[in-house]
Amino acid sequence: MAKYSEKAQDKVHKALHEKKEGTLKSGSGKKVTNKKQAVAIGLSEARKAGAKVPKKKD
Repeated sequence: MAKYSEKAQDKVHKALHEKKEGTLKSGSGKKVTNKKQAVAIGLSEARKAGAKVPKKKD
């Protein structure tokens, strides 16, 4: 089991919080309503920030 870094955990937590508030948007600008999509967005942001996150699955 891969361990996510603190930075990655913070990004995912923030994304989930924004989803709950209804302010999280996807790349196309639509509101995110799916929890899995919110987690994916958080992990993607963490990767861009250079956090330790496992590679994306194809």
